[in-house]
Amino acid sequence: MLVDYKKRWKKFLVAGVTMALVAGIGSTLPSAYAGGKIGTDNENQWISLGMGLRTSFAAVQDGAANGTAYNNTFGIDNARIYINGKIHKYIGFEFNTECFSCNNSQTLSAQASDSNANIGLLDAIGKFEFNPFVNIWVGRMLVPTDRHELDGPFYQAVYQGFKSPVGPADQGGFGTGGAGKYGRDNGVSFWGQVDPGFGHLQYVGMISTGLQSCGGCFNSNPPATAGSPILAANRGPGGPNQGNSLSYAGRITYNFLNPEKNPGYYTSSTYYGTAGDILAIAVGGQYQNSGAGSYFNANHSAFTSFITDLLFEKPLANDMGVITFNAEYKRYWADYSPNAFAFGDSFSMFRGQSYQLNGLFLIPQEVGIGRFQPYGMWTFIMPDNMVQGNRSEYELGTNYIISGHNARLAAFYNYGNFSNMPGGGAFANYGAGTRDLDKVSTFQVALQLQY
Repeated sequence: MLVDYKKRWKKFLVAGVTMALVAGIGSTLPSAYAGGKIGTDNENQWISLGMGLRTSFAAVQDGAANGTAYNNTFGIDNARIYINGKIHKYIGFEFNTECFSCNNSQTLSAQASDSNANIGLLDAIGKFEFNPFVNIWVGRMLVPTDRHELDGPFYQAVYQGFKSPVGPADQGGFGTGGAGKYGRDNGVSFWGQVDPGFGHLQYVGMISTGLQSCGGCFNSNPPATAGSPILAANRGPGGPNQGNSLSYAGRITYNFLNPEKNPGYYTSSTYYGTAGDILAIAVGGQYQNSGAGSYFNANHSAFTSFITDLLFEKPLANDMGVITFNAEYKRYWADYSPNAFAFGDSFSMFRGQSYQLNGLFLIPQEVGIGRFQPYGMWTFIMPDNMVQGNRSEYELGTNYIISGHNARLAAFYNYGNFSNMPGGGAFANYGAGTRDLDKVSTFQVALQLQY
Protein backbone atom coordinates (compact mmCIF):
# COMPACT_ATOMS: atom_id res chain seq x y z
CA MET A 1 0.00 0.00 0.00
CA LEU A 2 1.54 3.35 -1.09
CA VAL A 3 1.30 6.30 1.30
CA ASP A 4 0.76 9.75 -0.21
CA TYR A 5 2.73 11.93 2.22
CA LYS A 6 1.76 15.12 0.41
CA LYS A 7 -1.93 14.43 1.04
CA ARG A 8 -1.18 13.37 4.61
CA TRP A 9 0.50 16.70 5.48
CA LYS A 10 -2.25 18.58 3.70
CA LYS A 11 -4.78 16.97 6.07
CA PHE A 12 -2.67 17.97 9.08
CA LEU A 13 -2.50 21.54 7.77
CA VAL A 14 -6.28 21.75 7.37
CA ALA A 15 -6.81 20.43 10.90
CA GLY A 16 -4.27 22.83 12.40
CA VAL A 17 -5.64 25.89 10.61
CA THR A 18 -9.19 25.03 11.68
CA MET A 19 -8.27 24.79 15.35
CA ALA A 20 -6.07 27.92 15.21
CA LEU A 21 -8.92 29.96 13.70
CA VAL A 22 -11.34 28.85 16.39
CA ALA A 23 -8.81 29.59 19.12
CA GLY A 24 -8.06 33.02 17.67
CA ILE A 25 -11.55 34.32 16.98
CA GLY A 26 -12.85 32.71 20.15
CA SER A 27 -10.99 35.23 22.29
CA THR A 28 -13.43 37.92 21.10
CA LEU A 29 -16.57 35.98 21.95
CA PRO A 30 -18.59 37.03 25.04
CA SER A 31 -19.19 34.57 27.85
CA ALA A 32 -22.81 33.56 28.40
CA TYR A 33 -24.23 31.22 31.00
CA ALA A 34 -27.89 30.43 31.46
CA GLY A 35 -29.81 27.98 33.60
CA GLY A 36 -31.82 25.16 32.09
CA LYS A 37 -33.66 24.27 35.31
CA ILE A 38 -37.28 25.03 36.13
CA GLY A 39 -38.31 24.68 39.76
CA THR A 40 -41.27 25.22 42.07
CA ASP A 41 -41.67 26.36 45.65
CA ASN A 42 -40.87 22.77 46.59
CA GLU A 43 -37.10 22.26 46.32
CA ASN A 44 -37.72 18.55 45.63
CA GLN A 45 -39.73 19.23 42.47
CA TRP A 46 -37.93 20.50 39.39
CA ILE A 47 -37.16 19.71 35.76
CA SER A 48 -34.11 20.53 33.62
CA LEU A 49 -33.55 20.58 29.87
CA GLY A 50 -30.26 20.18 28.01
CA MET A 51 -28.75 19.21 24.68
CA GLY A 52 -25.66 17.55 23.25
CA LEU A 53 -24.11 17.71 19.78
CA ARG A 54 -21.04 15.99 18.29
CA THR A 55 -20.14 16.65 14.69
CA SER A 56 -16.98 15.87 12.72
CA PHE A 57 -15.15 15.82 9.41
CA ALA A 58 -13.33 12.59 8.49
CA ALA A 59 -10.94 11.72 5.68
CA VAL A 60 -10.28 7.96 5.35
CA GLN A 61 -7.45 6.73 3.14
CA ASP A 62 -8.57 4.48 0.26
CA GLY A 63 -12.16 4.89 1.45
CA ALA A 64 -13.61 6.47 -1.68
CA ALA A 65 -15.65 4.56 -4.24
CA ASN A 66 -12.64 4.13 -6.52
CA GLY A 67 -10.72 2.39 -3.73
CA THR A 68 -7.70 4.69 -3.91
CA ALA A 69 -8.79 8.22 -2.99
CA TYR A 70 -9.64 9.57 0.46
CA ASN A 71 -13.27 9.34 1.49
CA ASN A 72 -14.09 12.85 2.76
CA THR A 73 -17.29 13.23 4.79
CA PHE A 74 -18.94 15.59 7.23
CA GLY A 75 -21.23 13.91 9.72
CA ILE A 76 -23.42 14.29 12.78
CA ASP A 77 -22.16 11.73 15.29
CA ASN A 78 -24.61 12.48 18.09
CA ALA A 79 -27.57 14.84 18.57
CA ARG A 80 -29.24 14.46 21.94
CA ILE A 81 -31.88 16.11 24.14
CA TYR A 82 -31.59 15.64 27.92
CA ILE A 83 -34.52 15.92 30.33
CA ASN A 84 -34.00 15.32 34.07
CA GLY A 85 -36.06 16.10 37.14
CA LYS A 86 -37.43 15.22 40.56
CA ILE A 87 -40.98 14.80 41.76
CA HIS A 88 -40.23 13.74 45.34
CA LYS A 89 -37.34 13.90 47.78
CA TYR A 90 -36.43 10.31 46.90
CA ILE A 91 -37.88 9.98 43.39
CA GLY A 92 -36.50 11.39 40.16
CA PHE A 93 -36.47 10.66 36.44
CA GLU A 94 -34.25 10.89 33.38
CA PHE A 95 -35.40 11.01 29.77
CA ASN A 96 -32.92 11.38 26.90
CA THR A 97 -33.21 11.11 23.12
CA GLU A 98 -30.73 10.43 20.31
CA CYS A 99 -30.60 10.77 16.53
CA PHE A 100 -30.06 7.07 15.81
CA SER A 101 -29.55 7.41 12.05
CA CYS A 102 -27.00 10.23 12.31
CA ASN A 103 -24.01 8.23 13.57
CA ASN A 104 -21.16 7.99 11.07
CA SER A 105 -20.41 4.41 12.11
CA GLN A 106 -23.71 3.13 10.74
CA THR A 107 -23.70 1.27 7.44
CA LEU A 108 -25.34 2.62 4.30
CA SER A 109 -28.05 -0.01 4.56
CA ALA A 110 -28.90 1.08 8.09
CA GLN A 111 -29.06 4.73 7.02
CA ALA A 112 -31.24 3.81 4.06
CA SER A 113 -33.73 2.04 6.29
CA ASP A 114 -33.89 4.87 8.84
CA SER A 115 -35.04 8.40 8.23
CA ASN A 116 -32.50 11.15 8.89
CA ALA A 117 -35.08 12.55 11.29
CA ASN A 118 -35.20 9.36 13.34
CA ILE A 119 -35.05 10.85 16.84
CA GLY A 120 -35.63 8.00 19.28
CA LEU A 121 -35.67 7.08 22.94
CA LEU A 122 -32.21 6.72 24.47
CA ASP A 123 -32.85 6.63 28.23
CA ALA A 124 -36.06 6.42 30.24
CA ILE A 125 -35.24 5.95 33.92
CA GLY A 126 -37.29 6.11 37.10
CA LYS A 127 -34.90 6.85 39.96
CA PHE A 128 -35.37 5.91 43.59
CA GLU A 129 -32.40 7.51 45.36
CA PHE A 130 -32.51 7.08 49.11
CA ASN A 131 -28.94 7.68 50.31
CA PRO A 132 -25.35 7.25 49.08
CA PHE A 133 -25.40 3.54 49.95
CA VAL A 134 -28.50 2.08 48.26
CA ASN A 135 -30.33 3.38 45.19
CA ILE A 136 -32.54 1.80 42.53
CA TRP A 137 -33.05 2.79 38.90
CA VAL A 138 -35.76 1.19 36.74
CA GLY A 139 -36.33 1.48 32.99
CA ARG A 140 -33.99 1.82 30.01
CA MET A 141 -30.41 2.66 30.97
CA LEU A 142 -26.71 1.95 30.41
CA VAL A 143 -25.53 -1.59 31.13
CA PRO A 144 -22.77 -1.20 33.78
CA THR A 145 -19.64 -2.94 32.52
CA ASP A 146 -16.72 -0.75 31.39
CA ARG A 147 -15.79 2.90 31.90
CA HIS A 148 -16.00 3.78 28.20
CA GLU A 149 -19.59 2.55 28.08
CA LEU A 150 -20.55 4.51 31.19
CA ASP A 151 -18.78 7.63 29.89
CA GLY A 152 -20.96 7.64 26.82
CA PRO A 153 -19.58 9.57 23.87
CA PHE A 154 -19.63 12.96 25.63
CA TYR A 155 -17.45 12.15 28.67
CA GLN A 156 -14.63 10.26 27.01
CA ALA A 157 -11.10 11.61 27.29
CA VAL A 158 -10.86 11.50 23.47
CA TYR A 159 -13.42 12.09 20.76
CA GLN A 160 -13.49 8.48 19.55
CA GLY A 161 -13.22 6.41 22.70
CA PHE A 162 -15.19 3.42 21.43
CA LYS A 163 -12.48 1.36 19.74
CA SER A 164 -12.53 -2.05 21.43
CA PRO A 165 -15.42 -4.49 20.84
CA VAL A 166 -18.67 -3.53 22.55
CA GLY A 167 -21.21 -5.60 24.47
CA PRO A 168 -24.58 -7.07 23.47
CA ALA A 169 -26.47 -3.88 24.32
CA ASP A 170 -24.76 -2.09 21.42
CA GLN A 171 -25.71 -4.63 18.77
CA GLY A 172 -28.88 -3.38 17.19
CA GLY A 173 -32.18 -2.86 18.98
CA PHE A 174 -34.77 -3.80 21.57
CA GLY A 175 -37.33 -6.56 21.43
CA THR A 176 -37.33 -9.73 19.36
CA GLY A 177 -33.86 -10.65 18.17
CA GLY A 178 -32.14 -7.68 19.86
CA ALA A 179 -30.23 -7.06 23.08
CA GLY A 180 -30.27 -3.27 23.31
CA LYS A 181 -29.00 -0.16 21.57
CA TYR A 182 -26.28 2.40 22.30
CA GLY A 183 -25.24 0.41 25.37
CA ARG A 184 -28.75 0.56 26.86
CA ASP A 185 -31.06 -2.23 27.96
CA ASN A 186 -34.39 -2.48 29.76
CA GLY A 187 -34.09 -3.57 33.39
CA VAL A 188 -33.36 -2.56 36.97
CA SER A 189 -30.07 -1.48 38.53
CA PHE A 190 -28.87 -1.22 42.12
CA TRP A 191 -25.99 1.12 42.95
CA GLY A 192 -24.31 2.95 45.75
CA GLN A 193 -21.05 4.06 47.33
CA VAL A 194 -19.40 3.33 50.66
CA ASP A 195 -16.29 4.76 52.30
CA PRO A 196 -14.46 1.92 54.06
CA GLY A 197 -12.10 4.31 55.82
CA PHE A 198 -9.50 4.42 53.07
CA GLY A 199 -10.62 5.34 49.61
CA HIS A 200 -14.09 5.07 48.12
CA LEU A 201 -15.92 1.98 46.83
CA GLN A 202 -18.70 2.23 44.28
CA TYR A 203 -20.82 -0.72 43.17
CA VAL A 204 -23.56 -1.25 40.58
CA GLY A 205 -25.46 -4.33 39.49
CA MET A 206 -28.12 -4.69 36.79
CA ILE A 207 -30.67 -7.30 35.78
CA SER A 208 -31.96 -6.73 32.26
CA THR A 209 -33.73 -8.40 29.35
CA GLY A 210 -30.59 -8.89 27.24
CA LEU A 211 -30.92 -10.89 24.04
CA GLN A 212 -34.54 -11.82 23.32
CA SER A 213 -35.37 -14.95 21.35
CA CYS A 214 -36.65 -14.50 17.85
CA GLY A 215 -39.59 -16.84 17.43
CA GLY A 216 -40.35 -15.67 13.89
CA CYS A 217 -36.80 -15.76 12.58
CA PHE A 218 -37.01 -19.41 11.55
CA ASN A 219 -38.85 -18.51 8.39
CA SER A 220 -36.22 -15.95 7.41
CA ASN A 221 -33.28 -18.36 7.66
CA PRO A 222 -31.72 -19.44 4.38
CA PRO A 223 -32.76 -22.94 3.33
CA ALA A 224 -30.42 -25.76 4.35
CA THR A 225 -28.93 -27.51 1.36
CA ALA A 226 -26.76 -30.56 0.90
CA GLY A 227 -23.70 -28.28 0.81
CA SER A 228 -24.74 -26.27 3.86
CA PRO A 229 -22.34 -26.45 6.82
CA ILE A 230 -25.36 -26.82 9.10
CA LEU A 231 -27.90 -29.58 8.50
CA ALA A 232 -31.63 -28.96 8.55
CA ALA A 233 -31.88 -31.24 11.61
CA ASN A 234 -29.88 -28.67 13.60
CA ARG A 235 -32.26 -25.85 12.91
CA GLY A 236 -33.68 -24.23 16.01
CA PRO A 237 -37.23 -22.95 16.48
CA GLY A 238 -36.13 -19.33 16.22
CA GLY A 239 -32.84 -18.30 17.75
CA PRO A 240 -30.72 -18.23 20.90
CA ASN A 241 -32.19 -17.85 24.39
CA GLN A 242 -35.38 -19.83 23.82
CA GLY A 243 -35.66 -20.10 27.60
CA ASN A 244 -35.82 -16.29 27.94
CA SER A 245 -32.88 -16.11 30.32
CA LEU A 246 -32.15 -12.68 31.77
CA SER A 247 -28.86 -10.83 31.49
CA TYR A 248 -26.75 -9.95 34.56
CA ALA A 249 -24.12 -7.20 34.63
CA GLY A 250 -22.12 -5.47 37.32
CA ARG A 251 -19.16 -3.28 38.12
CA ILE A 252 -17.10 -2.41 41.21
CA THR A 253 -14.84 0.66 41.29
CA TYR A 254 -12.33 1.52 43.99
CA ASN A 255 -11.03 5.08 44.17
CA PHE A 256 -7.79 5.13 46.15
CA LEU A 257 -7.53 8.93 46.24
CA ASN A 258 -10.34 11.43 45.64
CA PRO A 259 -13.84 10.17 44.86
CA GLU A 260 -15.37 10.63 41.42
CA LYS A 261 -18.52 12.72 41.57
CA ASN A 262 -20.87 11.79 38.75
CA PRO A 263 -24.64 11.33 38.52
CA GLY A 264 -25.59 7.81 39.62
CA TYR A 265 -23.15 5.17 38.41
CA TYR A 266 -22.03 7.16 35.36
CA THR A 267 -18.30 7.84 34.82
CA SER A 268 -15.88 10.14 33.03
CA SER A 269 -12.46 9.36 31.59
CA THR A 270 -11.06 12.77 32.52
CA TYR A 271 -12.01 15.60 34.85
CA TYR A 272 -9.44 18.06 33.46
CA GLY A 273 -7.94 18.32 36.93
CA THR A 274 -11.08 19.65 38.62
CA ALA A 275 -11.49 16.51 40.77
CA GLY A 276 -7.91 16.56 42.05
CA ASP A 277 -5.87 13.37 42.23
CA ILE A 278 -7.77 10.35 40.88
CA LEU A 279 -6.67 6.71 40.94
CA ALA A 280 -9.58 4.40 40.15
CA ILE A 281 -9.43 0.68 39.39
CA ALA A 282 -12.57 -1.19 38.37
CA VAL A 283 -13.72 -4.66 37.37
CA GLY A 284 -16.96 -5.46 35.60
CA GLY A 285 -18.67 -8.01 33.44
CA GLN A 286 -21.85 -9.45 31.99
CA TYR A 287 -23.43 -12.90 31.63
CA GLN A 288 -26.43 -14.27 29.78
CA ASN A 289 -27.22 -17.92 29.20
CA SER A 290 -27.73 -18.55 25.44
CA GLY A 291 -26.88 -14.90 24.88
CA ALA A 292 -25.06 -15.39 21.57
CA GLY A 293 -25.04 -17.51 18.43
CA SER A 294 -27.09 -18.04 15.31
CA TYR A 295 -30.65 -19.29 14.94
CA PHE A 296 -29.57 -22.91 15.01
CA ASN A 297 -29.45 -25.27 17.99
CA ALA A 298 -25.85 -26.23 17.25
CA ASN A 299 -24.66 -22.64 17.52
CA HIS A 300 -26.16 -21.32 20.76
CA SER A 301 -23.83 -20.18 23.52
CA ALA A 302 -23.74 -18.30 26.79
CA PHE A 303 -22.16 -14.86 26.54
CA THR A 304 -19.71 -13.83 29.26
CA SER A 305 -17.48 -10.79 29.55
CA PHE A 306 -14.80 -9.65 31.99
CA ILE A 307 -13.52 -6.08 31.93
CA THR A 308 -11.04 -4.18 34.03
CA ASP A 309 -10.04 -0.55 33.60
CA LEU A 310 -7.93 2.10 35.28
CA LEU A 311 -8.05 5.90 35.44
CA PHE A 312 -5.18 7.98 36.79
CA GLU A 313 -5.33 11.76 36.75
CA LYS A 314 -3.06 14.24 38.50
CA PRO A 315 -2.95 18.04 38.41
CA LEU A 316 0.73 18.96 38.56
CA ALA A 317 2.02 21.33 41.26
CA ASN A 318 2.24 25.07 40.61
CA ASP A 319 -0.45 24.84 37.93
CA MET A 320 1.87 23.08 35.48
CA GLY A 321 -0.89 21.13 33.72
CA VAL A 322 -2.84 17.91 34.17
CA ILE A 323 -1.73 14.35 33.37
CA THR A 324 -4.42 11.78 32.51
CA PHE A 325 -3.97 8.07 31.79
CA ASN A 326 -6.61 5.45 30.93
CA ALA A 327 -6.13 1.70 30.47
CA GLU A 328 -8.64 -1.04 29.66
CA TYR A 329 -8.61 -4.81 29.19
CA LYS A 330 -11.59 -6.82 27.88
CA ARG A 331 -12.18 -10.57 27.59
CA TYR A 332 -15.30 -11.87 25.84
CA TRP A 333 -16.38 -15.53 25.73
CA ALA A 334 -18.99 -16.93 23.32
CA ASP A 335 -18.42 -20.62 22.58
CA TYR A 336 -20.31 -21.27 19.35
CA SER A 337 -19.26 -22.64 15.99
CA PRO A 338 -17.68 -20.21 13.49
CA ASN A 339 -20.46 -21.32 11.14
CA ALA A 340 -22.76 -19.08 13.14
CA PHE A 341 -21.34 -16.14 11.22
CA ALA A 342 -22.42 -17.64 7.90
CA PHE A 343 -25.99 -16.42 8.36
CA GLY A 344 -27.04 -12.79 8.36
CA ASP A 345 -29.60 -13.27 11.12
CA SER A 346 -27.12 -14.50 13.74
CA PHE A 347 -26.36 -12.69 17.00
CA SER A 348 -22.67 -13.43 16.74
CA MET A 349 -20.83 -11.69 19.55
CA PHE A 350 -17.10 -11.04 19.40
CA ARG A 351 -15.00 -13.48 21.39
CA GLY A 352 -11.41 -12.75 22.32
CA GLN A 353 -9.36 -10.06 24.04
CA SER A 354 -8.67 -6.36 23.59
CA TYR A 355 -6.41 -3.71 25.10
CA GLN A 356 -6.67 0.06 25.02
CA LEU A 357 -4.35 2.74 26.43
CA ASN A 358 -4.39 6.52 26.20
CA GLY A 359 -2.34 9.28 27.77
CA LEU A 360 -3.14 13.00 27.75
CA PHE A 361 -1.51 16.21 28.97
CA LEU A 362 -3.60 19.35 29.50
CA ILE A 363 -1.35 22.36 28.89
CA PRO A 364 -1.99 25.03 31.54
CA GLN A 365 -1.59 28.12 29.33
CA GLU A 366 -4.72 29.35 27.59
CA VAL A 367 -4.64 30.02 23.85
CA GLY A 368 -7.64 32.08 22.85
CA ILE A 369 -10.57 30.77 24.86
CA GLY A 370 -9.24 27.31 25.65
CA ARG A 371 -6.30 25.04 26.38
CA PHE A 372 -4.70 22.41 24.21
CA GLN A 373 -4.52 18.79 25.37
CA PRO A 374 -2.25 16.62 23.18
CA TYR A 375 -2.65 12.85 23.50
CA GLY A 376 -1.75 9.44 22.17
CA MET A 377 -3.86 6.25 22.10
CA TRP A 378 -3.27 2.59 21.20
CA THR A 379 -5.86 -0.17 20.72
CA PHE A 380 -5.13 -3.85 20.09
CA ILE A 381 -7.74 -6.57 19.41
CA MET A 382 -7.11 -10.34 19.39
CA PRO A 383 -10.11 -12.41 18.21
CA ASP A 384 -10.27 -16.12 19.17
CA ASN A 385 -10.40 -18.63 16.32
CA MET A 386 -11.50 -16.09 13.75
CA VAL A 387 -10.50 -16.12 10.09
CA GLN A 388 -8.86 -12.68 10.09
CA GLY A 389 -5.99 -11.88 12.43
CA ASN A 390 -5.30 -9.35 15.14
CA ARG A 391 -6.14 -5.72 14.63
CA SER A 392 -4.50 -2.59 15.99
CA GLU A 393 -4.69 1.16 15.73
CA TYR A 394 -2.49 4.09 16.81
CA GLU A 395 -3.90 7.56 17.28
CA LEU A 396 -2.22 10.94 17.84
CA GLY A 397 -4.12 14.17 18.29
CA THR A 398 -4.98 17.14 20.41
CA ASN A 399 -8.12 18.34 22.13
CA TYR A 400 -8.87 22.03 22.51
CA ILE A 401 -10.70 22.37 25.82
CA ILE A 402 -12.96 25.44 26.04
CA SER A 403 -15.38 24.41 28.80
CA GLY A 404 -14.58 20.87 29.91
CA HIS A 405 -16.86 18.28 28.34
CA ASN A 406 -19.37 20.99 27.42
CA ALA A 407 -17.33 22.68 24.70
CA ARG A 408 -14.26 21.20 23.07
CA LEU A 409 -12.63 20.62 19.69
CA ALA A 410 -10.43 17.76 18.56
CA ALA A 411 -8.07 17.10 15.67
CA PHE A 412 -6.46 13.68 15.33
CA TYR A 413 -4.80 11.19 13.03
CA ASN A 414 -5.01 7.40 13.37
CA TYR A 415 -3.43 4.52 11.54
CA GLY A 416 -4.80 0.99 11.69
CA ASN A 417 -7.30 -1.50 10.27
CA PHE A 418 -10.45 -0.51 12.17
CA SER A 419 -12.03 2.23 10.08
CA ASN A 420 -12.26 0.15 6.90
CA MET A 421 -13.85 -2.93 8.51
CA PRO A 422 -17.49 -3.85 7.88
CA GLY A 423 -19.41 -2.06 10.63
CA GLY A 424 -16.35 0.00 11.57
CA GLY A 425 -14.37 0.23 14.81
CA ALA A 426 -16.04 -1.13 17.94
CA PHE A 427 -19.02 -2.33 15.87
CA ALA A 428 -16.89 -4.25 13.38
CA ASN A 429 -17.78 -7.68 12.04
CA TYR A 430 -15.22 -10.26 13.24
CA GLY A 431 -16.92 -13.19 11.60
CA ALA A 432 -15.67 -15.85 9.20
CA GLY A 433 -15.18 -14.46 5.73
CA THR A 434 -14.19 -10.99 6.94
CA ARG A 435 -11.05 -10.25 5.00
CA ASP A 436 -7.82 -9.12 6.64
CA LEU A 437 -7.70 -5.51 5.50
CA ASP A 438 -4.66 -3.28 5.10
CA LYS A 439 -4.00 -0.55 7.61
CA VAL A 440 -5.11 2.91 6.51
CA SER A 441 -4.74 6.50 7.68
CA THR A 442 -7.67 8.55 8.91
CA PHE A 443 -7.78 12.29 9.69
CA GLN A 444 -10.58 13.88 11.69
CA VAL A 445 -11.60 17.28 13.05
CA ALA A 446 -14.47 17.24 15.53
CA LEU A 447 -16.62 19.54 17.66
CA GLN A 448 -18.51 18.69 20.84
CA LEU A 449 -21.06 20.96 22.54
CA GLN A 450 -23.30 20.33 25.55
CA TYR A 451 -25.67 22.42 27.62
